[in-house]
Amino acid sequence: MISYARQNSDGRPELAAPLADDHIAPAPRVSVQAFCETVETAAAVQTAGEDRRLDKAHVKIQMGGMAAAVEAYRSAPTPNVIVVEADGRNNILAGLDQLASVCDAGTRVVVIGRINDVSLYRELVRRGVSDYVIAPVGTLDVVRSICNLFSAPEAKSVGRIIAVVGAKGGVGASTIAHNVAWAIARDLAMDSVVADLDLAFGTAGLDYNQDPPQGIADAVFSPDRVDTAFIDRLL
Repeated sequence: MISYARQNSDGRPELAAPLADDHIAPAPRVSVQAFCETVETAAAVQTAGEDRRLDKAHVKIQMGGMAAAVEAYRSAPTPNVIVVEADGRNNILAGLDQLASVCDAGTRVVVIGRINDVSLYRELVRRGVSDYVIAPVGTLDVVRSICNLFSAPEAKSVGRIIAVVGAKGGVGASTIAHNVAWAIARDLAMDSVVADLDLAFGTAGLDYNQDPPQGIADAVFSPDRVDTAFIDRLL
């Protein structure tokens, strides 16, 4: 999807009237890092991060644009979403080629640029860009772009499921599962969830020294209570 802000005769952005059916579904628990070139874009992303629809997302902002993004991920894993601001067709395409060399598979990229050109948009899509937003951007433009990455019917699911199963009791399946989740959170700086399905003899609470008031048994034995709010409380 290509997005743009209307401008009036003096070149300033004109705020479009909100549509009655313009519903934006909230984003899931994802990490978002934005690399901006202008303070105006950084301010828009900052305000978007405070929007209720991005309440679960972890939004981080840095200046420096495409070059800063490439440098940042040479030795660090990429987040779920990268928002990068770039100016000029050649700068955008060349920067994306460099970013692709350090970007992890599955990361969604949103580009903010000032060129309103269909051929550029098609080239960006061909290179795997998830969305292209025409600057200057507003808060709602950023919120809509990020949220639509995960709410669209064709959007890929977020995260992975790793199942650890033991052939019998006492073989160490729980120990492996707990340490894998711990390593993902500590070494990759990513959110991880341990769902211990051993309702009778699970040791997740003991291993993590936690005594939560609710557990997965509440969801198993009361399936009629399971909704988004209930799952959030479990997490």
